[in-house]
Parts: sequence; C-alpha cells; structure tokens
Amino acid sequence: MQELHDAPLAPLTTFRLGGPATRLITATTDAEVVAAVREADDSGTPLLLIGGGSNLVIGDKGFDGTALRIATKGFSLDGTRLELAAGEVWTDAVARTVEAGLAGIECLAGIPGSAGATPIQNVGAYGQEVSATITEVIAYDRRTRETVTIPNTECAFSYRHSRFKADPGRHVVLRVRFALEDAQGLSGPLRYAETARALGVGPGERVPLAAARETVLKLRAGKGMVLDPEDHDTWSAGSFFTNPILTDAEFAAFRARVRQRLGEATEPPGYAAGDGRTKTSAAWLIDKAGFTKGYGTGPARISTKHTLALTNRGGATTEDLLALAREVVAGVREAFGVTLVNEPVTVGVSL
Repeated sequence: MQELHDAPLAPLTTFRLGGPATRLITATTDAEVVAAVREADDSGTPLLLIGGGSNLVIGDKGFDGTALRIATKGFSLDGTRLELAAGEVWTDAVARTVEAGLAGIECLAGIPGSAGATPIQNVGAYGQEVSATITEVIAYDRRTRETVTIPNTECAFSYRHSRFKADPGRHVVLRVRFALEDAQGLSGPLRYAETARALGVGPGERVPLAAARETVLKLRAGKGMVLDPEDHDTWSAGSFFTNPILTDAEFAAFRARVRQRLGEATEPPGYAAGDGRTKTSAAWLIDKAGFTKGYGTGPARISTKHTLALTNRGGATTEDLLALAREVVAGVREAFGVTLVNEPVTVGVSL
C-alpha cells in the first residue's frame, strides 16, 4: 500500500475540486482494502472511499481522516460470466466485453469511474442499467467484519439507488459479478430512442455490438459526457441531478405549473416509473427554468453541451460549484415546484 499525508484529492476527482486528505492510502489488492478499512474502523478514524472519483464533490477544506483509493485490478471472463475488481476502470471493462462479443453493458460505454461504484449508484444510461446484469456483489461488511457475497435480489436496486447507497457506511465493494449475453455479436435490444435513431433502427432491435458502443460514445461526447483533460466541458460529474420521480398528484401539480408558465399547449416530459409514479426530465426542467447550456459567468458553469452537467472551467472552487447548484435547484423549485436532487456524493459539504 502507498501512504501519503496531507495529500491533494482534487486530482483524484473528475471535477478537479476539493482540499487535501489528512492521509491517503492507495490499495491494490482486496486484502489491502480490507486491512485499511479495518484499521480506520478500529481507530475510529473517518474513512473516505475513492474509486474513479467521478461521483464526488469534496469540500474545499478537504477530508480530515483517511482517504482510501481503491486501485485493485481484475477482469475475468468465464463464458458469459464476468467478474470485475472494484478498481477496474469501467469504460475499459465495457470495451473488453464488446471485444469478447458479449452484450449487456455496451450502452454503458464512456461512463467515467470504477467498476466498484456501479452497483452503488445502479449506474445506467442509454437504456441499460447494471442491475439488469449484476448477479452478485462481493463486499466487506464493516458491521460484521467479514467479506460477504450479496446476490442481486438483496441489493435493493432501483433508479440510481441500491442498499449500498442507502447505507453508505456499511459495505465496501470489492468485486462485482455480471451475467452477460452471447447474442452472436449483436447488442442487447436497444431501449433508448435516441440510440436507436442514431443507428437507424427501431426500438427493441439489435445492432452489432461495436456499433452500439461507438454510437453511445459519440452521443456522450456530444454532450460533454466523455472525459477529456483538454475540454473543461467534461470537468464534471456527468449528470449532476437525477431525474425527478413524482407521484400522480405531484405530476399533476407540476403539469399545471408548466402550462401556467409556458402555455397551455406545453406538455412536460413524463415516463411511467411504476407504482403510480412518473419520471420527468431534470435537463428539461433546468433548461425551461432559464438555466440554458453555458449558463454562468464564474469559474463554475453549466456545460455548453448539456444542461445536466455542472462544470469546473479550470479555476473553480467547490463553493463556486455549490453556489451554482443551489441557484439551479432554487430556480427550478420556484418555476415548477420540483426539487432537484444531486447525484454526486458530497464530502464535507451539502447543497
């Protein structure tokens, strides 16, 4: 294990924001991860887990405790069964499954971060979610102090949520297992209309795996959602807000506010989310509330490519970013009566 003191954390995040950690440990094996977690727990030291840093907003004062960077490696394919170490770079793992001719996560290409974070957020995009292919999560249980295998049915997956996110202090993900599909070189059925249109096919059809992956990468890049060190539009956490899920009554009130503000002919986006609930678009809300692409004059601004991405233009502080986020949340609430919820995890700060 590598150990540093008063270590900068900003370079370990896609925002390039945040102060230093009192101590930074980099673990390259599961045993090192468990040992570092146990040491912190035994001494009562606050612990911050860092994977790819693509979903973290760290305060300017940094982290007073031990930051544990999980840099484990491991990619194992057995037929259609895939096992990834938590520290594996997710987008690289997706590329390797496509090269192997296996479907199931090809539309999750280009998502920054590590494999261990995917079950926590139930990462999803372009019609796929990892919950559809994850079979088991291997994790260290900080409560029982043992390594456990948690089957998919016990992960409590839902939209951008899981038991790991609901109780963030309990489990440390070590490995993730997936069941992929051998569809003779074809993708899974395309469930996202934009992807299908870009490929010239109808929803539910399959296309060559490589074509699906390449198309998703192009779509993401066009929205500033593929990391590029030279492009400040990608210095972000991707989508900063989740899409709101509203009850029937909430959606009816929201629709009335929309028509009052934008005209009787305006119909807001709505997608059935089960249990009498409707999901609407955070990007649409932000844009219609007046926060258009490129909004802002300071060092933290909305991306010029996508309203859901808040970006560091190169000289921002975390407080600059949070001020922009709070402005957007307040503006959307005032315009439409809907409160946006941030997707990235905040450390030492809050909206």
